[in-house]
Amino acid sequence: MIETAPPLTPSAPRKGLLGRVVGIWLAPRATYADIVERPRVLGALLLSVCVLSAASVLFLNTEVGRQATLDQVTQQSEVRGQGLTDAQYQQLQRFAPYFGYFFAAAQVIAVVVGSLIVTLLALAVFNVFLEHNASFKQIFAVVVHSGFVLMVAAFLVFPLDYVRESLTSPTTLAVFLPFLEEDSFLARFFGSVDLIYLWWVVNLAIGFGVLYKRRTGPIAIVLISIYVMIALVIAGIRYALAGA
Repeated sequence: MIETAPPLTPSAPRKGLLGRVVGIWLAPRATYADIVERPRVLGALLLSVCVLSAASVLFLNTEVGRQATLDQVTQQSEVRGQGLTDAQYQQLQRFAPYFGYFFAAAQVIAVVVGSLIVTLLALAVFNVFLEHNASFKQIFAVVVHSGFVLMVAAFLVFPLDYVRESLTSPTTLAVFLPFLEEDSFLARFFGSVDLIYLWWVVNLAIGFGVLYKRRTGPIAIVLISIYVMIALVIAGIRYALAGA
């Protein structure tokens, strides 16, 4: 009797980079399952860095972007009770053509360093409390791919900033509470809670849920709580500096 090998079950096709971008936005659970099985980082990291950096350069190299940056720096100086002298303002104007490249470099550092920090924290905390030994590469891949959510800022926030001629985020909760006094603690707190970042936190929780084979809800509650606490600290610092 001749034994035949069982038919091979075809594995799910690998998602390409563009497929993972769209998947993170529209079908994160299935996309993260593919990412966890085949963790790939370099292409996703380069794409996030390039899109966010290019958006910063394009916006801040316009006259609207430069003036919005000048206005924000001036306003922040006035809030701290210092203000800018004429000489300082003129020096800032001379530096204005380089705003875009400065912010682009800041985006690169923020994406790379931020992803590493979140990965190391998850590695140290979740691997202990969830009793699951996820690899550094798997966690890093989940964190980096969650950054595709923040790329929405390049397509949504920067155009809105251009129309509004302002660097104040149009996607914070403060937008829905215009009756709050601008200098109040609550206004500063709700101004520190951004809907895009909340989406990112929930999306990241889905990724961690897939990776650690846990329900998304409890993980999302923990991450959102941490985000809210950070927003409270930022609001408290801003409020204290304004009153100093």
